[in-house]
Amino acid sequence: MTETSASTAERSAPRQRYVQCASAGGLHRIAYTEWGDPANPRVLLCVHGLTRSGRDFDRLAAQFAGTYRVVCPDVAGRGLSSWLSNPNLYGVPQYVADMITLIARLNVETVDWFGTSMGGLIGLALAGLPETPIRKLLLNDVGPHLEPAAVQRIGDYVGKPVRFETLQQGIDYAALLAQTFGPLTPEEWREINTPLLHQQGGEWLFRYDPRIAVPFAATTEEAAKLGEAVLWQSLAAFPGPVLVVRGEQSDLLSRETVARMVESGRAVSSAEIAGVGHAPAFLSADQIDLARQFFIGPAADAS
Repeated sequence: MTETSASTAERSAPRQRYVQCASAGGLHRIAYTEWGDPANPRVLLCVHGLTRSGRDFDRLAAQFAGTYRVVCPDVAGRGLSSWLSNPNLYGVPQYVADMITLIARLNVETVDWFGTSMGGLIGLALAGLPETPIRKLLLNDVGPHLEPAAVQRIGDYVGKPVRFETLQQGIDYAALLAQTFGPLTPEEWREINTPLLHQQGGEWLFRYDPRIAVPFAATTEEAAKLGEAVLWQSLAAFPGPVLVVRGEQSDLLSRETVARMVESGRAVSSAEIAGVGHAPAFLSADQIDLARQFFIGPAADAS
């Protein structure tokens, strides 16, 4: 293999990286998978949902790696990232701080952001800050207002101790929890759910820290309303383009909230994906093309 072909092959394969971050409880490491040319200043950050991992974006990242340096972090307490010593720190403020540290590590001035569910809330909070590094923001089935019934549904399973005799049992259980992602094939479920699991003492467990449920369960109605108000302000303050993607059958993001987002933001558009709930998996060609049109657009806009 020549040096040129080796370099090309290296850039088309995912690279596992880590960055050290700080919290009030001490230091922790954030893991991230990186695709594309590591010298490319055009960066797309893809941030996952509550109990998921950055490997949810492997398929999208591989297709975008020719245009972007695609970076897919595991949020603290998930995937290959460290668990926080203080579970009360599992929340958007800490996650935003970690992403700022990650962006500094990447040594770029701006990033585009693809955020699914929790990853969208992190992106929205960061987008509303003065001098935000975010240039474009895709919010995948999430907004400032979250439907209470869906929040309750998610709270019913987060942090529950479950163990599996085989990897396949864990994959199938994770698929059951995420069945509203869409009609995925067994191979697709294996692709995105295998990274969520690890073997310990002859059994298979989820990689995420079950203590992420502590602040989730402790959120009061008053705190939720305050957080929502802050996110509406963030949306109104963000000057860049926003695409809100909603699963047609989503129980977390209502059509009414999407309509308000379009009205409240400066440059907000929306799209709805048929036959999907919370949240579209962005594994299919049509969903990936929706993201491509927003982030990359026609060839003339790809520079």
